[in-house]
Amino acid sequence: MSLSATRQAVAAAQRIVVKVGSSSLTTTEGGLDSERLSVLVDTVAKRVAAGGQVVLVSSGAIAAGIAPMGLRRRPKDLATQQAAASVGQLALAHAYAESFARFDLTVGQVLLTADDVVRRSNYRNAQRTLNRLLGLGVVPVVNENDTVATTEIRFGDNDRLAALVSHLVGADALILLSDVDALYDGDPRKGGSKVIREVTGAADMAGVDAGSSGASGLGTGGMASKVAAAKVACTSGIPVLLTSSANAESALGAADVGTAFAATGNRLSARRFWLAHAAGANGRLWLDDGAVAAVVKRRRSLLAAGITAVEGAFDGGDVVELLSPTGKVVARGVVAYDVEELPTLIGRSTHDLPPEQRREVVHADDLVPMR
Repeated sequence: MSLSATRQAVAAAQRIVVKVGSSSLTTTEGGLDSERLSVLVDTVAKRVAAGGQVVLVSSGAIAAGIAPMGLRRRPKDLATQQAAASVGQLALAHAYAESFARFDLTVGQVLLTADDVVRRSNYRNAQRTLNRLLGLGVVPVVNENDTVATTEIRFGDNDRLAALVSHLVGADALILLSDVDALYDGDPRKGGSKVIREVTGAADMAGVDAGSSGASGLGTGGMASKVAAAKVACTSGIPVLLTSSANAESALGAADVGTAFAATGNRLSARRFWLAHAAGANGRLWLDDGAVAAVVKRRRSLLAAGITAVEGAFDGGDVVELLSPTGKVVARGVVAYDVEELPTLIGRSTHDLPPEQRREVVHADDLVPMR
């Protein structure tokens, strides 16, 4: 059977981001599973030896700290999670370094926080560091810096982080490894669910129940976070393969396993990708139907006349979401006004405004429609 164009693209990818979940590397009883980690490293090293470049986005720090700290299960409070991450991160990095050394490969640990992708200056710094590591022949191992995370300990179990890193490094493909062999239209543990091998658009996801949490109790993201991460990558021009860690060798080889998500959009510039997927939104602008058509279909700037309501607390230069009359987020962009300035402007024609206020609310160059 011939492979789809998506699978061929993944198999031929020169630069790949591979994300592996906590449940694929650890057990609640024994912390890190060195044998499973070594099998993963063997597969990654084989791809590197064939001339590829691999960035490994690895979960597992908190889980790896459970056993050494004498905990019986994953802690629920933030302080203990951070303590477990502190212990586990060291164990995880050491294990990777030792295992990759068998192939004379050097590992570089890159710990990121949400701030590193929300703030554009930090985003570019992370981009330069990762590209330099790859240029030097180093295998970057990326994880969220759980030890200092303050809002939430997770970044979607690193699934969303993996999608963001894929764009950061200009990856040709993203491979998501978990404890499930593919995407199903329901819970595969309950029986009667059908596997979905190819996703080429929204129609293929109709009726799919991806759930909301992992089954092992070690991670925090389930299939829902993986599907969301796949969408981020695909709409930015990056094909995705989703399968289990047990299928890692095939995933990084012929790519003939799991579920393949086709790239459905063009690759965005770093700034536009940051606007669409990485930056935090500080407010919302509600639009009428005419403004939605202008912004989404004709890619025009947003003017005050098309705004019907304003929400949030933002200053000029902040990122905001643009909503349709039904509440759907249709675009994101950089607003040119402070929130206090807009109430007296909304719904008014540009010609009716004072000369100093006749500028766009969100300029087309600072705006990204959401697919």
